[in-house]
Amino acid sequence: MKRTLTVLAVVITAVAAGGTWYVHSKQPVRDGQAQIANLQKAVNVRYDERGVPHIKAQNETDMYRAQGYVHAQDRLFQMEMLRRLARGELAEVLGPKLLETDRLFRTLRIREHADAYVTGIDKQSSSWRALEAYLDGINQYQASHAKPVEFDLLGIESRPFTAEDSVSVVGYMAYSFAAAFRTEPVLTYVRDKLGANYLKVFDLDWHPQGVVGQVNLATSDWKDLNAIARISQQALVEAGLPQFEGSNAWVIAGNRSQSGKPLLAGDPHIRFAVPAVWYEAQLSAPGFELYGHHQALNPFASLGHNLDFGWSMTMFQNDDLDLIAEKVNPANANQVWFNGQWVDLKTTEQEIRVKGEAPVKLTLRQSPHGPIINDALGVSGGNTPIAMWWAFLETQNPLLDGFYQINRADSLAKMRSAAAKIQAPGLNLVWANAKGDIGWWAAAQLPKRPAGANPNFILDGSTAEANKNGFYPFSDNPQEENPARGYIVSANFQPVSPTAMEIPGYYNLPDRGQRLDQQLADNSVKWNLDNSQALQLDTATGYGPRLLAPLLTLLREVVTAPEERALLEQLAAWKGDHSLDSTSATLFNQLVYQLTFCAMHDELGDAFFDNLLSTRVLDVALPRLAAEADSLWWDNLSTPTIESRADIVKEAWQASIAHLKQTLGNDPASWSWGKAHTLTHGHPLGQQKLLGKLFNVGPFAAPGGHETPNNLSARVGPAPWQVVYGPSTRRLIDFADPAHSLGINPVGQSGVLFDRHYADQAQTYIQGGYLPQHFEESEVAANTKGTLTLLPAQ
Repeated sequence: MKRTLTVLAVVITAVAAGGTWYVHSKQPVRDGQAQIANLQKAVNVRYDERGVPHIKAQNETDMYRAQGYVHAQDRLFQMEMLRRLARGELAEVLGPKLLETDRLFRTLRIREHADAYVTGIDKQSSSWRALEAYLDGINQYQASHAKPVEFDLLGIESRPFTAEDSVSVVGYMAYSFAAAFRTEPVLTYVRDKLGANYLKVFDLDWHPQGVVGQVNLATSDWKDLNAIARISQQALVEAGLPQFEGSNAWVIAGNRSQSGKPLLAGDPHIRFAVPAVWYEAQLSAPGFELYGHHQALNPFASLGHNLDFGWSMTMFQNDDLDLIAEKVNPANANQVWFNGQWVDLKTTEQEIRVKGEAPVKLTLRQSPHGPIINDALGVSGGNTPIAMWWAFLETQNPLLDGFYQINRADSLAKMRSAAAKIQAPGLNLVWANAKGDIGWWAAAQLPKRPAGANPNFILDGSTAEANKNGFYPFSDNPQEENPARGYIVSANFQPVSPTAMEIPGYYNLPDRGQRLDQQLADNSVKWNLDNSQALQLDTATGYGPRLLAPLLTLLREVVTAPEERALLEQLAAWKGDHSLDSTSATLFNQLVYQLTFCAMHDELGDAFFDNLLSTRVLDVALPRLAAEADSLWWDNLSTPTIESRADIVKEAWQASIAHLKQTLGNDPASWSWGKAHTLTHGHPLGQQKLLGKLFNVGPFAAPGGHETPNNLSARVGPAPWQVVYGPSTRRLIDFADPAHSLGINPVGQSGVLFDRHYADQAQTYIQGGYLPQHFEESEVAANTKGTLTLLPAQ
């Protein structure tokens, strides 16, 4: 027995030691020395208390090479997954369940576009040399260190990262902006199958008589479109990777700030994930200094500042993707009608590798309008090929040069010139400098569509409505520089062009922007970092009271139980606040879902209704529906009687109360928003229950809500709600003292499991805390927790 226990103890000790060694071998090294080939001189990397690297190099190329090296040791798995998603290669490591996603991304033609784009890049440009050095740093780290634990679990073989991968990831981000995939099929279905009277509620600029006619689709075509919309949404939701959703940004001129200098605030709204989207780093070389927030595989900061200038960004939300129904030649299924003649579809064959199974062959087709997206289903289903015209594939889009210059744009003229190079996806760039200038540019190359063409719907490819007549000049884009009112706010609402031209898009509700604008317009307020924090953390919205207003009289008529009357009166007095202790916020959000379901599900059916819940047009429709007593949506088509608005409102109220009691308990006092509305930061492997406990971070009770300034948003649906996206960082810079800016990461700087910076900011973030972004030499030195010196390889 003694010998057995001794052997067992030795085995346990060996296993524990082996496990400790294994975990330790995967951890980032933030102290000591490392040799890197191709460095000209030593580079000093100091890590602060949050794990942010402060990189000091003697030349720009060394700076970017070091950046790639340190970025890789914190985020290599994120880089790997993003490039695989963008290039349609996930099934190779995750198995057949990701085959649909791979088909979709192959159909989008991102990989072919990226390959061609890289071929045409000026290889002598500064931006190309920076990207080359950055990728070399990533690849040198990968070649000389243990693979991340996720690589071991999934059996991923390391391979070098390329410029094509970087451009492909930009394509994925651009696709995540493209609401057309999830919106145009359902809107076209409502128009063509239900009719104009049903469409009115969406408040679209459309023509009931049809300026250029309608698109006639068969039942099989609608099933195809539904499936594609579902795959599109599923790819974004289930990838466990960042996806852009919205954003807030504003700049305040010196005459409106307490310090007398401009103040910049920004919080881009992006899908939560582990690790979070932004990698913070301070980069320094002779003639260049920037504290930036970087995306995986991109050396240039998407957000940044130094002592002279800074910027943030929001999503423009312009519609840069059209779906086009092609007319097929009855005598030749491989031809479509284009500009008065039958034209052959171009066909290519691809192969998707699938883990544990044989490779899958994929046939991709392309019309003169763009890729045929039906091919995402793996077969040529339906009767009508649907083509995709996408600005990302159709513009020159010198993004590398654009962001290289944005990182150096210290004047209005330089920023304007750099913004003009961002052509797709559409971005609002909000900027300020220490000299006192503020500005905003809607950066996108906007297509000239034919008069009468309405891109909210699937277009008819056999007519000229699907054609493009070039692009508008950048000067026609929405933009402002140093406006007299002393501030600029950008919050994804519909902008105004200097030329008053219409800019089709899937814009967010105006309520969030209006709430920010109302407070920024108050001339009695002098803005500083403290009251700017309060504005970023605001959890109220006018949307709730606006939607409820026309329903309160009806609700008072149909709600009779004393306990429920008390809840109703609380809801009537509610100001739209989504604080953790609010029960009215819980009741309102449940009621919104039930109203939507009771009014619209019978007309749309399961699939289209589910797609509608993922669109921004639903937000616009619901207040209009609530105010229209005679809307056809109120009648339930599945019953022989004709229901009224009062009937549906009563049904929705009763269903809401019943669901909340069943889900959150019989006592309404327990229906707190923080109990029903939670945030879990999900890792790509975290969807498996056991791995989720290891890799995911959370859950946390989450304040804020859909379209509040603190935009912690969940999908429209029944309680409880899982927050999907929100502020990916909150940044505040006062240019009277830009060295003492504030920020926060929603999770942590590192993506390496068991690293101390894996989730060390998550609690501070959800509580609305801010942390210093060290910039000055003395403060970087005082907060250095480790120094990694990178030396030229001998």
